[in-house]
Amino acid sequence: MADRELEYQKLTMPPGTDRRTAVAILTLHAEFGDWELDRSRIYPDGTRRVVLRRRRRPGGLPGYLPT
Repeated sequence: MADRELEYQKLTMPPGTDRRTAVAILTLHAEFGDWELDRSRIYPDGTRRVVLRRRRRPGGLPGYLPT
């Protein structure tokens, strides 16, 4: 899959975020935003950095809003 077909979102979870909370956050992103896990890293201080990805959605908001 070409990189231009994907969009990415970076999440940072503060130290002290337990595994259960992290899983709940990622599950919500997957369920309602169609995101999937690309990378996950836990740093020595406990910070979690996650990169999510999904296919780009065609369209988006129109160039103007109808009145």
